[in-house]
Amino acid sequence: MKNLRSSRAALVAAGVFAVWVSNPAYAANWLMLQGTEPEAAAARARIWGFIQPQFEHRGDSTLSAGPFKGQDAVFNQVGPDLTNNDQFQLRRARLGVRGTAFPLDSDVNYFFLLEAGNNGVTKFTTDRGVALTDASVTLNHFKRFTRVRFGQFKYPGSEDGLQAIHVHNYVNFATPSDQLLLERFFQGDGFDTQDANEPTGFNAFRDIGLQLFNAFQTGEWLGYPWEHSYAAMVGNGNGINRGDDNSNKDLYLYASTGQIFAGKGARRQDWKLFAWYQKGDRKLETQGSPDGHNYERQRWGLGLTFRKDRYRLYAEYYQADGVIFSGTDGGAVPGAVSNAGTSVASFNVFPNQEAYGWYVDVGYKVLPNVELDYRFAYLDRATNPPEKDEREFWDHTFGIQYWFNKKVRAILNYQLRDAEADNNSVADDIVSDVDNVFSAQVLAIF
Repeated sequence: MKNLRSSRAALVAAGVFAVWVSNPAYAANWLMLQGTEPEAAAARARIWGFIQPQFEHRGDSTLSAGPFKGQDAVFNQVGPDLTNNDQFQLRRARLGVRGTAFPLDSDVNYFFLLEAGNNGVTKFTTDRGVALTDASVTLNHFKRFTRVRFGQFKYPGSEDGLQAIHVHNYVNFATPSDQLLLERFFQGDGFDTQDANEPTGFNAFRDIGLQLFNAFQTGEWLGYPWEHSYAAMVGNGNGINRGDDNSNKDLYLYASTGQIFAGKGARRQDWKLFAWYQKGDRKLETQGSPDGHNYERQRWGLGLTFRKDRYRLYAEYYQADGVIFSGTDGGAVPGAVSNAGTSVASFNVFPNQEAYGWYVDVGYKVLPNVELDYRFAYLDRATNPPEKDEREFWDHTFGIQYWFNKKVRAILNYQLRDAEADNNSVADDIVSDVDNVFSAQVLAIF
């Protein structure tokens, strides 16, 4: 067992410890932040956006076992290109417009956002073109009871995915979020040994559909108002900018309850408990069904967020059933040819498996413009038989954020990674080659 794993408990304890002093850490109700602006707060058209240039370095360890021994390990390559272990890139470059239909009808809000950065959205949906990430209309005519959102937008779910990316506290998502929730869509499960099975779509925590949602405040406790939120959505379940490929819609449910300490909108301090559920089908070509078959995909989770003064605490747990992403053949870069020259490495998907994961994330502002962060994440993938398919992942991410001003922020992260495959000696040798990750990013909002 690596020293990293044996020191996990001590690192978690050290990360959770913080001193309570007074400098605000801001938050928001992500369901309500967009599309519900009152007439006095939203213009007819407001142009906004942000850019995120970054640098990422991963170790250069190659595969030490398996049919691709000596070749590059996919988990040590920088995405989405997977061609280098260190790289400068423009991770995100987004431009949007939002507003109301005022003076015709101030209860109609719209939201429109384009992406031009180098990430899964542009690589897997446009091949490096400009992609449409959000295009929705929100009807607030019945806001005493419910609100209606229609179009393409973030589905209700995990805090790690639902929160706005430009306020995310780390460069990369937590490991269970990345593997279980940030969905890549594939034509097959990877059974064809001569096909790299590259993704055909990407969800970026979004779907196209219809959502009913709202938030209500009900009384106070210890001097702070209660807020309860809900959302129910039906969507295509087939990624952004894509229609339904199986005529079966995905269902999304979400509920939260908590209290507001201070502030409003995106500058709010609060705590909340939340739970969510997703269910749908994915069409996959497999060895037994080369023409395609629908396989069920379920996800559910629960979590806690707490933000007050200089202190932040997030914790989430996820459970996954059915269709689950399962890495690549031999840990190789997709498209790589095996040393024997008989097969090509491909992306793979389990049509019917289970997995679970969780993370704990704390932040503490040591100065008004400097925050120290720590996140521990764990993922147990493929917990059903056969046992040889099971993989466990641990990582500790240490971070620092520096605000030059309220619109420009720098993030430095160092991620210690570890993985094991106790029931498969070859796979265990392969995943032991996972290296640590250093990343640096600048965010500028305009």
